Amino acid sequence: MSGVRWRSGLDRVLLSALGASPPPPDELRRYRGEPGSPGLYLSLLGHVFDVSKGQKHYGPGGGYHFFAGRDASRAFVSGDFTETGLTDDVSDLSPAEVVTLYDWLAFYQRDYKPVGRLVGRYYSDTGQPTEYLRHVEATLAEGLKLKAQAEAESKLFPSCNSEWSASAGGRVWCSTQSGGVHRNWVGVPRMLFSPGSASSRCVCVQSSDPLKLDNPNLREYEGCPPLAESCTIQSS
Repeated sequence: MSGVRWRSGLDRVLLSALGASPPPPDELRRYRGEPGSPGLYLSLLGHVFDVSKGQKHYGPGGGYHFFAGRDASRAFVSGDFTETGLTDDVSDLSPAEVVTLYDWLAFYQRDYKPVGRLVGRYYSDTGQPTEYLRHVEATLAEGLKLKAQAEAESKLFPSCNSEWSASAGGRVWCSTQSGGVHRNWVGVPRMLFSPGSASSRCVCVQSSDPLKLDNPNLREYEGCPPLAESCTIQSS
């Protein structure tokens, strides 16, 4: 293992278990894959990865070169690649966006070599998670819970098929595969409203189950027979 120590006070990167010697934040900017650069690294949620095998993407001229030599976690889900957007501050992300961010982290952990953890917003100089990281992880837990609830709801109330044309107007209908949920029942179209929201989505409800049909968040389509498998959407 290397005995190198980076000399930049508390702003340094912890050596990884692999024995690599990644740079501290001020040194990290040197790792952008440019001529004379010692390497090509990026950081995500405080995890530093060697992305040199993706030189054509992360190196100079690559479509993702703005990620090199920095932790720009927020931009992975915001799509804001300005200097303001290329930040490691993710405090304003929603639970669903934090779940997506951790999906990106899993991608890098799977496809690229980890070289250390960045001391700063996410990790202390002893390698312990900061209070900020614990908050992000709590948001992740909330996002995973909401995702599980949404997946359960999509199985209970699969999305219906829909079509629209200027001449014929709109139509929604159910089938045994609508919403990507394969099942042995067809169902009837209903508008499903989220509690406290005026927005809705078209779902298929099992017509043989009165309890599902009586769900207070469901509403029939105007002018459509209650047990019809297809409904014409009236133009507003």
